[in-house]
Amino acid sequence: MSSKPSKKYQRLDQHTDFNEEDSNSSSANPFQDDAEIGDLELDGRNRAHAGDSEQRSGYTTRSDSFDDIVIDIDSISNEHERKSNLKSAFFNMSNSIIGAGVIGMPRAFKNSGLLTGIVLLMVLTFLNDWTLRLIIINTKLSGERTYTGFVNHSFGDLGKIVVLLAQGFFGFGGNIGFSVIIGDSIPHVLRSIFKDAILNHKSVDFLLSRNVLICVCIMGISYPLSLTRDISKLSRASGLALVSMSIILLIVVFRGPLISSDLKGNISGSAWFINSNIFQSISVISFALVCHHNTTFIYDSLRHPTLDRFNKVTHYACVISGAVCGVMAVCGYLTFGSKTKGNILNNFPSDDWVANIARFCFGLNMLTTFPLEIFVVRAVVKDLIVIFKRRQPGNEDYEQDVLTNRQHLITTTVLTVLPMTVALFTCNLGAILELVGATSASLLAYILPPMCLLKVTWSSKTTLQKIPSFMCIAFGFSVMFLSSTQTIISAIRNSDNDGHCVE
Repeated sequence: MSSKPSKKYQRLDQHTDFNEEDSNSSSANPFQDDAEIGDLELDGRNRAHAGDSEQRSGYTTRSDSFDDIVIDIDSISNEHERKSNLKSAFFNMSNSIIGAGVIGMPRAFKNSGLLTGIVLLMVLTFLNDWTLRLIIINTKLSGERTYTGFVNHSFGDLGKIVVLLAQGFFGFGGNIGFSVIIGDSIPHVLRSIFKDAILNHKSVDFLLSRNVLICVCIMGISYPLSLTRDISKLSRASGLALVSMSIILLIVVFRGPLISSDLKGNISGSAWFINSNIFQSISVISFALVCHHNTTFIYDSLRHPTLDRFNKVTHYACVISGAVCGVMAVCGYLTFGSKTKGNILNNFPSDDWVANIARFCFGLNMLTTFPLEIFVVRAVVKDLIVIFKRRQPGNEDYEQDVLTNRQHLITTTVLTVLPMTVALFTCNLGAILELVGATSASLLAYILPPMCLLKVTWSSKTTLQKIPSFMCIAFGFSVMFLSSTQTIISAIRNSDNDGHCVE
C-alpha cells in the first residue's frame, strides 16, 4: 500500500462505528433503490459468534481504530454501480428457479395426485425458502463467502468434495435434460416447416431427424459457446428464458383445452387426491425449485447485503416461482390427465403451429443455457483437480485459478458430448428430472444446509431447536433413496415404450 495516496484516495484517520440499525432505518421502503443507502458496509462474513447470529439480522465489525486505512473511492463507486437493487435480485433469483424443470410440473402432479401435488408444492416452496436463507446464515457463521466454502469449513475436504460433486451432477444432469428438450423441440418445428421435402426426399428426412439435429445444434451452437471463458457473453440468455417460459405457460393454459380430445386422458378415482409415485413427484418439484448453488452470488450482488433484505428477495421469489409452477402443473394435468408426459410440450401434436412457437423459443433457450451449466461443471472439475493435487506429497500449497488450455478443451468436449449422447437414446425428460432432483437437488437443498447449521451451532442450540434441521435432513435422504429407486424401476419396466416422445 502506498504511503502517499493520490487525490482519488481518501484516508480515514478517525474512530468509526458502523451501526447496522442506523443503516436499516435509512430505508423505510424495502424496495427503494439501493443507491440511496450508504456505500460502505464492512463484510458481514467476518468470523462471528453463533450466539450473536441468532439475534442480529446481519454482521458488521467494529474496530477501535482505522488508522492507515486507504480507500479507493473510484473503486467503491464502480463496485456500487455494478451491484443490484432488490428488484434486480428478485428477478435474478426468480429466473434461476423458473427454468427447464417447470415444464415437468404437470407430470409431477400426475405422479402424486392433484391434491397431494398442490400440498407438496406448497410445503417444498416453504422448505426451499428456509434452506435458501439458511445458506446465507451458514456463510455468516462460518466466515466464508460461498456454498462450497462453508461446507468445507464444516466438514473439511470430504464435505467440499461432496458439495462439488452435487453441484457438478446438478449441472451435468441439467444438460442431459436440456439436450432432451432440444430433441423434443427444434426437430419438430423444422419438420413441420419442411413437411413436403421430407416426404419427397429421404436425405432431408434423415437430416431433420431428432438425433441428427440434436448433434448438429449442440455441437454447432452450444459447444462453441461453451468454449468461451467469459460467462458474461451469455448473460442475455436469461431474457430469452423468461420470454420462452411465459409463452409456454400461456400456451398450456389457453391452447391446451382446445386440442383434440384424442390426445387427452382422464383423471379418475384416487388420481384426484393421491397416487403411489409421491417421491418421484417430490424430486421433479425439487429440481424445478432448487437454485441453491446460485444463492451466495445473488446475496453478494445486493448493494446493501443484509439478512433482512435478502429474506425479502427470497420470500417474494419463492412465492412467485411456486405460483408459476402451480399454474403450469394444475392446468397441464387437468388438460391431459393420465396422458401427461414428462415434457408437457410433447402432449401437443408436432404440427401444432402455436405449440411449435413455444418449442422453438424453448429449444433456442436450451441451446444458450447449456453452456452456462458447462461453466459450473468446469469450475467443479478445476476445484477437484486442486484437491487431488494438494493430496500429493510436496503439493500442499498447490493453486490453480483456471484450467489450462488443454484441460479446458478436453473438459468442455467431454461435458458436451456425454449429455448429448444420453439424449440420443431417450426422450423421457421426467425420469431425468426425477434422478437429478432426487440426488443432487436433495443434497444441495435439504441435506447440506441444515447439516452445516447443526455443525457450527451444536453447542449453542437446544434439542428442540435442532429438530427442524434433523427433520429436513431425514426428508432429504428419504427423497434421495426412495425416489431414485422408484424412478429406476419405472424406467426399466417402461424401457420399450415410455410414451414420452412427441406424437
